Amino acid sequence: MPDQITNYQCPACTGPLHFAPASGRLECEYCGASYSAEEIEALYAEREKKAEAAFAEAEKKPADGAWDTTSLTGDWGADREGMKAYNCPSCGAQLICDSSTAASSCPYCGNPTVVPGQFGGTLRPDYVLPFKLDKDAAVAALKNHYRGKFLLPGSFSGTSHLSQIQGIYVPFWLFCAEAGADCRFHATRTFSRREGDDQVTTTEHYQVRRAGSMRFERIPADASTKMPDDYMDSIEPFDYGELKKFSSAYLPGYLADKYDVSAEQSAARADSRCENSAAAVMAADVQGYGTCECVEKHVELKRGKVEYALLPVWTLLTKWNGKDYLFAMNGQTGKMAGDLPVSRAKYWGLFAAITAAAGALLTLLGVGSWLASCFV
Repeated sequence: MPDQITNYQCPACTGPLHFAPASGRLECEYCGASYSAEEIEALYAEREKKAEAAFAEAEKKPADGAWDTTSLTGDWGADREGMKAYNCPSCGAQLICDSSTAASSCPYCGNPTVVPGQFGGTLRPDYVLPFKLDKDAAVAALKNHYRGKFLLPGSFSGTSHLSQIQGIYVPFWLFCAEAGADCRFHATRTFSRREGDDQVTTTEHYQVRRAGSMRFERIPADASTKMPDDYMDSIEPFDYGELKKFSSAYLPGYLADKYDVSAEQSAARADSRCENSAAAVMAADVQGYGTCECVEKHVELKRGKVEYALLPVWTLLTKWNGKDYLFAMNGQTGKMAGDLPVSRAKYWGLFAAITAAAGALLTLLGVGSWLASCFV
């Protein structure tokens, strides 16, 4: 066994595991967990076994009510000869690209050492959504993302901190389904009127029912654990009208992340999005009331086809005060997402200002009450 194993991820936090000669165990520098080599090898062997079984199952006809993954294929045909793979030894990312694109660093963790790997074991995408915005647009969008953020440290927004910009095709599963929804709501209308010196308020209560059916086309679920789900949700939507049949001709100059979340593992997320969207459509049709609360919902899904697509995302990695900040931009629309640091000085200054204002208001109210009592 080599002195350092960097292609295994911690089962607890997904950080890289390193072999510690002192303990003879694989240790995680992020959460402190440690494992024997036998435990990790057994875990990865089991994962590989499950992945092979899932792929074999995907080739079979789906059972009634299951998502249809029969169209997914691992046959890259002539494109395979022009593809190559890279592995990040730090965060475990597996990246693919065409033979003319060189990967010098990881778009997720910024590790400058990305080593060549063997291409294989991945499904061929059905579609690709080409980039419409270039690197300059990504930098401009990041600057715009900084604007209006009062609590942002003043030194953070300097472009000198931007250490990595990379266009990457993020893997997505696209789910199609039909939903039948039957929802019941508690709604109210409130009226007020004067009766002499009294203000009378009347609240009317209603039971409202809405039912209907709808079709969902290409509900997205990102298939990469490296890209935060909330980032991907935040930069939606993508215009699927511009999807192209996959061709490696769209890849030069960009990397593509190799999926590490299967369609089966993403199915629950797709189900939830369908059900919540169907209920939201029913709720939006309840109009003319002051309040509306869903008290019962029943959604039946007819699960359809699953497609595999690569969608364009710019990743921008900023290093500041020893920490990495990852931002993601929709490579088609320019929509940006990412967490920003907070200036402690500005935060406490704002807190003090709000506290002082609240104290002054309470003082005025107290004086007003005292004056009122003087005339009673």
